[in-house]
Amino acid sequence: MRPALAAPTPPTRAAPAPPGPSRVRPAVAWPVLPVVATVLLLCLPGDRGPAVGAAGGLSAADMASAVLVVVCAVWLLRGRRQPLSGTAAVVPAALAVALAVVTVASHDPVASLSGFLRFLQLFVLVPLAVLVALRGHRDFRLVAVSVVLLAAVQGAVGTHQYVTGTGASYMGQDIRAVGTFGPLDVMGMATAVSYGLIIALGLALAPPATAPRWWRPAALGCAALLLVPLCVSFSRGAWIATAVAATAVLLLAGLRQAVRTLVLVVCAGVVLVGGAGIGSGMIAERLSSITQVTGTPDQSVTDRYAMWAAALSMWRDEPWTGVGPRGFAAHRDGHASVALSSASDIAGAGRAFTREPLLSPHNMYLLVLSEQGLAGATALAGAWVALMLGALRRLADRRRAGEALDTGLIAAGLLIWQTVNFLYSDIGGSSAVLTAVMFGLIAWWALAPASLGRSGPRPAAAPPVPVSRSGSGSGGRVPVQAARPGEANGGAR
Repeated sequence: MRPALAAPTPPTRAAPAPPGPSRVRPAVAWPVLPVVATVLLLCLPGDRGPAVGAAGGLSAADMASAVLVVVCAVWLLRGRRQPLSGTAAVVPAALAVALAVVTVASHDPVASLSGFLRFLQLFVLVPLAVLVALRGHRDFRLVAVSVVLLAAVQGAVGTHQYVTGTGASYMGQDIRAVGTFGPLDVMGMATAVSYGLIIALGLALAPPATAPRWWRPAALGCAALLLVPLCVSFSRGAWIATAVAATAVLLLAGLRQAVRTLVLVVCAGVVLVGGAGIGSGMIAERLSSITQVTGTPDQSVTDRYAMWAAALSMWRDEPWTGVGPRGFAAHRDGHASVALSSASDIAGAGRAFTREPLLSPHNMYLLVLSEQGLAGATALAGAWVALMLGALRRLADRRRAGEALDTGLIAAGLLIWQTVNFLYSDIGGSSAVLTAVMFGLIAWWALAPASLGRSGPRPAAAPPVPVSRSGSGSGGRVPVQAARPGEANGGAR
């Protein structure tokens, strides 16, 4: 008897991709684009008319941040983003509740309303929107690179201002680098450049596995070049904060790599700043004024200490809820000493000479303590402690897992920089929205689910697809494993 011939096997068909989360998501999710736009819009001139970026005005970046908040709120409500974790929801909620309480309890709740909205924008809404918008490390790096680009643009403008004598007035000369932020926001360029330097350092110390070979030297070169505009910004607070944050990032990256990178960056900085003779005498004099309290200190130092004393006096009068958001200026004269000049000279960078009133103590902690009392200060400090603990814990977890650490180093460095810099500055001007975006990056790293930090969930194995096959001695249905995507009709015959 002739043996029966086996029926030809039908081509194996791949099972359809399951719906929902298992589908491969795009490399960059579109909601991150408003975050990038918010950052890059800060390249536009921010000092063109009254109140732009100040207490009563809105900059283009502020309006972009409002669009970002609306987009992410709609995205979250429509279920296109998984709900926030408990910690990620509680931390900003507690901050918002504390702010609402101190606003209602202030001497003039109506006058404090604008301060409430500004604080809510910068420390709750925008950071929360950034946390929602980011879908993974690629999005994080995209925003980080946009900040480095902003820092490069502002640094180039600021260095040109110093070289050509077209910057803000400093010691009788128009040499202070302020970038496109203008003399009304003298800390704006220094803040952007410092952020870019810390980010570039983090990208250089722990580049992702897929980074090209030029990634590390390019990032180190950016960090070294940004030292120049940082120096000619003559911002003492930014110098101190950058030194502390950069040291912390280097140590978190590992001692051996820290020493090697520190030598390279310092040598490059010495060549660029010292070797070229860029303001070395003025920089040394500015550094020496940091600890000058007795004798004949710089007037700016005298004003700063006088405002710090005034802020503490306000807090002693209203220890629990303070004088209300944006209430410092109204209560300043009743608590300040006669040493306070009450206004600072503003000139240069295309602006005529004016005297601008001193509306804050230039210390974020004392500002919150005087305006929001212990209620607001405790909520803010608690939020930052939660961010720091979450950032360091996640950094340790990824180190043990052998995963890329660049985003973690950046988040930790930015948070350390901000907490130190707030000893010498507070929120104000159009550059404040950049600070809000940085807190969003930090919050994503510290509070987002760990699953978002990976390349995406592994596609689930397709279930076996029953295929009818005839054969000798069997008339039933034999289960055949479905081919994996991309292998349909392409297997060996």
